Order: sequence, then structure tokens, then C-alpha cells
Amino acid sequence: TLAGSTIPKRSLTMRFMVIVKASKDSEAGVMPSTELLTSMGTFNEGMCKAGVMEAGEGLHPTAKGARIRYGSGEGSVSRGPFALSGDPVAGFWLINTKSLEEAIDWMKRAPFGRPNCPPTTDDRSRSIWRTASVSSSW
Repeated sequence: TLAGSTIPKRSLTMRFMVIVKASKDSEAGVMPSTELLTSMGTFNEGMCKAGVMEAGEGLHPTAKGARIRYGSGEGSVSRGPFALSGDPVAGFWLINTKSLEEAIDWMKRAPFGRPNCPPTTDDRSRSIWRTASVSSSW
């Protein structure tokens, strides 16, 4: 907290969720190559050692999922698979960096678009609201 205050100090880092879009292969349940999995493991290990990575997971295809839409009353459920017309998610990372620029720098090192790796992977980085940030913004 700040001296004489109950307001917590702002964190010197920012949390980002990096979203990896699904492809036709990931939606078909095709596992990444051994080479890509090894490269991803090395990349993730580097982020962990640097104190950047908080979490990261690959997701099952939408065929194994469900969508809940909320309107009036209780939510309505649709079961997968879902069309690739939107932006289905194949995986994500939660990372903690000092800035958006640092987050981008880390993600530019991800092993996509290299030989024997998916060339068209599209990562998207979004800042995450912290509880203290939300309450101070209102």
C-alpha cells in the first residue's frame, strides 16, 4: 500500500492473455508435430525461467465443447463442433510483462511460421483487468 493509504500500489507488470487461433487441422483434432511440440516446450521453458509465463494450454477442438448463450432467463446450450467462421481458440498463454511491447517481443519468438510448423498461426495479445484495476477504473 502507499504510505498512509489503503490503496494498493500499482503493479509494475501487466498481464496479457495471448490467444492462439484454431486452424482446420487443430479443429480436426490433428496433433502438432513432435518438432513443434518440442519447440513449444523450449519456448515455454524460456518464458517460465524469465518469470513471464503464468499459464499456457492447448485446447481440444470445438467438437468436444459447448457454447452457452445468455439472453433472458437461463442460458441456452449448443454443442460443438462449431464453424470456423468466427475465431475459435486453439490455445492460450497468460504472460506477465512490463509492457505490451515486451509481450509482443516475447510472442514474436513463438515457434510458429518456421519450417515444419504452422505458417498461418495468428496470436492475439489482450491485456487482463486486475481486480484492483477494475475497481479503480469505475
